[in-house]
Amino acid sequence: MRSRPAPFQIDIAALLGRAKRSFTDRIGEVTLNFPFISVAVSPKDTEQKVARELVIRLKDRRVLSAYECCDGCIDEALKSLQEIRGLLVDKQVELLALQDGPLYLVVDMMREGIRQFLTFEQSLKHGDITRVGEFRRPEDVRQAYFDGLELLRGHLAHCLTQVAAIAGIEAPREGVVANYHGDWPLVAYVRPQLPSGPGGQSE
Repeated sequence: MRSRPAPFQIDIAALLGRAKRSFTDRIGEVTLNFPFISVAVSPKDTEQKVARELVIRLKDRRVLSAYECCDGCIDEALKSLQEIRGLLVDKQVELLALQDGPLYLVVDMMREGIRQFLTFEQSLKHGDITRVGEFRRPEDVRQAYFDGLELLRGHLAHCLTQVAAIAGIEAPREGVVANYHGDWPLVAYVRPQLPSGPGGQSE
């Protein structure tokens, strides 16, 4: 697990606000836990079906279940993230009639985390880099990639746990989620300004 300060923070404040507005006044069968808030939801059959498929397709993705050690690993991780991004878009297309539902929201959180990581990744790119042995990125840049990928990995793992809850199945105990059970790491997120009341901030 990463012990250094977070290389960037994920900002899902708008999505958390949407969750609070949409779900905190409802009585739901499933509790979803997000950074700073929890909400109760009642997933539709279509959402449960799509959620089960997402868990199956994502739980063993290498970028999410393995750690990087070199430039080649970073390149494979970036390629895999684009594939995951495409899968998430495809699943949202299936959920067009349920855009106000909880699964669409969680998928939005996953996509937003990937988008913000890729923005962070763009800031790390250098121009011409002379290859040194098997490495072509400077050591500090590689480390920033490693730290950023681990932060994103934790975000996607916690999101996938909520997807599993929507699906009505146990969260995977291997692969992506194996090292990320428990509370969301709040230090990894921009703290939102949420109104007090039911489903409010949880420290």
